Amino acid sequence: MTLKLYSPLTGDFYKNDVNEYGWNNGVADYPTLFSGVDMAYYEESIREAVEQRDSDDGGNLMPYFDEDRNPGVKKKVLSAVPTVEIRDGELMGCTTVKLKASLTEAEMQDLQDYLKGQFSDGWGEGFEQQEIQTGDGVLYVHFAEEPFDFTVEQVQDTEASKEQPIPKRPKMKLVGQDGNIFAILGRASRLLKENGQPQQAKEMSSRVYQSGDYYKALNIISEYVETELSEKVPAKTKKERGEAR
Repeated sequence: MTLKLYSPLTGDFYKNDVNEYGWNNGVADYPTLFSGVDMAYYEESIREAVEQRDSDDGGNLMPYFDEDRNPGVKKKVLSAVPTVEIRDGELMGCTTVKLKASLTEAEMQDLQDYLKGQFSDGWGEGFEQQEIQTGDGVLYVHFAEEPFDFTVEQVQDTEASKEQPIPKRPKMKLVGQDGNIFAILGRASRLLKENGQPQQAKEMSSRVYQSGDYYKALNIISEYVETELSEKVPAKTKKERGEAR
């Protein structure tokens, strides 16, 4: 099951200071407050900034969720990845949530409270300090404009999104590598991206970070790239991967 949680965005825009001769003298000293409607024009630049921030770990916020807070949320939510999306002419935060099973009302509330905290004090606090260069000036985007409530929509499965054949895995040798799981993961991620499988690279990274064990991590990597362990760890379907998590 997939949910999209939409949230409002605001921005501080520092316009380029261009003199009468066309020279750029830097940016204005004071920002203009932007709404989501204003920022819709800069969707591509903002999306690229989000993806750049998420490039190391796939952007999944759930590994940081405290299981003691609500075990049901930890068990049922596979991933929660923020990005941006234009909705009715307004650029909004869009957190895509993948679920193993439906959440209760209390679990949904705890998940939303956690994501609000991430946007105000965690992931979002770091992102709002990220300078986004545009052709007109510099933009800083805020995911946490308090108070706000998420608008939740369930993504309906279509025939096109149902079980698809897994692309052929690129080959990678484990023998001779230095035993650093993050170096091995980085190499595997690059191979997948070069093989046209960026989503698999993100999914693999997320699962490895959650594994907490070197040998489990190697087996997970061997599901996505063909290694010496792959004969023992056959490639799984998308459905099987979701059930395994």
